[in-house]
Amino acid sequence: MTEEILPGLHRIKIPLPESPLKYLNSYVIKADGRNLIIDTGFNRNECLEAMNNGLREIKVDLADCDFFITHLHADHFGLIARLVTKKSKIYFSRPDKEIIESWEGFEPMIEYAGKNGFPENELRAALHQHPGYKYGSDWTPDMSVLEDGETITYGNYCFECVETPGHTLGHICLYEAAKKILIAGDHILSDITPNIQCWSDKDNPLEKYLLSLDKARKLDVGLVLPGHRRLFNDHRARIDELKQHHEKRAEEIIDILEKGPGSAFEVASFMTWDIRCDSWNDFPVAQKWFATGEAISHLRFLEEKRLVTKEKNNSGIQRYSAI
Repeated sequence: MTEEILPGLHRIKIPLPESPLKYLNSYVIKADGRNLIIDTGFNRNECLEAMNNGLREIKVDLADCDFFITHLHADHFGLIARLVTKKSKIYFSRPDKEIIESWEGFEPMIEYAGKNGFPENELRAALHQHPGYKYGSDWTPDMSVLEDGETITYGNYCFECVETPGHTLGHICLYEAAKKILIAGDHILSDITPNIQCWSDKDNPLEKYLLSLDKARKLDVGLVLPGHRRLFNDHRARIDELKQHHEKRAEEIIDILEKGPGSAFEVASFMTWDIRCDSWNDFPVAQKWFATGEAISHLRFLEEKRLVTKEKNNSGIQRYSAI
């Protein structure tokens, strides 16, 4: 399914089977010379078929296409290796490029989850069914790094790169000031909250995300083109909603810890989640993993604010307490 959003700017809806996100918005800038495809979908035949059909519908040849990938997640990056040609240029961020190039698998993440109370064997088995594991790129093509503030021009569109770390360390949005459009990837979504996970004692992705929201809020934007779901207009109102969501999350976690200390896994089990399950025990393992990662990101944020403290128990499990 394709639609022309603005002259020369098209959206192709790439299906994401078995994902609650349902589809990816892949954007195509059609030009007389090189065309630009922004984000690709999973490394799945269904995604490849939808992409090829969409390009055929708007009369764009892959041989004449370059690519911009907003961030490293498989639903945005996974299909890239099946689309590139010898002439393709691929634009990407340095932090996410370095993560991909140094990737050693899920094991460090599993071990860290274990230190935060997550049953490691349960998680290890579930991650083999994770889309990032099953539908990632077969290989990593050469990528051209873009830094904050650099521009790329295709057709009548001149995009400025806006680094917006949080959802991933190297997430980048594209801003077209003259046309007041923001291609937002997973930084700002219309009706779902981007997942902000943390799997390291050294990182503070929620703080980075909130600062990135403030950065995007300053832009003069008339239309937001997100990575998923519908397009929308009032980006400042949506950013305010997202910031309020995370403030309430932080308050909820402090309330939980005031009743007693707990691991991130235990804290996540008491948090409010928009999922159709009667209890935490009924959550699919993958959803528990997302929830725990989100809990850790808020706990790390609160720890840096000196609103919670962390210590290890005799089993080596990190437990948090309210101050």
